[in-house]
Amino acid sequence: MSSINFIGGEKGGVGKSVTARVLAQYFIDHNRPFTGFDTDRSHSSFTRFYEGYASPVVVDSFEGLDTIVNGFESNPEQNVIVDLAAQTLAPLARWIKESELLDVFDELGVAVNFWHVLDDGKDSSELLGTLIDTFGARPNYIVVQNYGRGSDFGMLLASQSLAKATSAGAHVITLPRLHEASMRKIDANNTSFWKAVNDRQGEHALGLLERQRVKSWLATTYAAFDTLPL
Repeated sequence: MSSINFIGGEKGGVGKSVTARVLAQYFIDHNRPFTGFDTDRSHSSFTRFYEGYASPVVVDSFEGLDTIVNGFESNPEQNVIVDLAAQTLAPLARWIKESELLDVFDELGVAVNFWHVLDDGKDSSELLGTLIDTFGARPNYIVVQNYGRGSDFGMLLASQSLAKATSAGAHVITLPRLHEASMRKIDANNTSFWKAVNDRQGEHALGLLERQRVKSWLATTYAAFDTLPL
């Protein structure tokens, strides 16, 4: 199965780009071809960390968004990752509905996955409900509890939004917290997660135990990804 993965959450700072980056690394490590698109014009971190795999796209233009899916007609086996900026649901939903994208991808046999990345705040949970209300039960939903941006997801677990999501068949996974100092070093040097684990001699190489912590974090995250319709 191939898939198109919209990595969103509507709220800034919840870890959407980190999720897109680790999904990209997952595809690379599993030898699965993919193309990435970065809609965040403020920092373009997905493009910076995975240069050669991801390119910028304008989300408020139908012509720009069309480039995300044009390749599926000639290469239906590919996967796509779209790192969504904050507050992009409205133009994205308009494009999807007017283009009948869900119908097109049903015919192509491509899984459409909406990832909702959350911190532990109330607004993240409420925005999940908005996502479900927008697209209904047709696509796949992946709810990501990001422990790098929160520690207590009790509000989400008790929410009406999560009840809506689970009724629509949502997958609920955890993105574990990576040690903050290691993540800061990776981010400061625009390092891919592969390089973070394997670079031992470079100027910005992580130490032995730092590399082990990143390796363990990736293994735990990959185990969660293995359960998803990717």
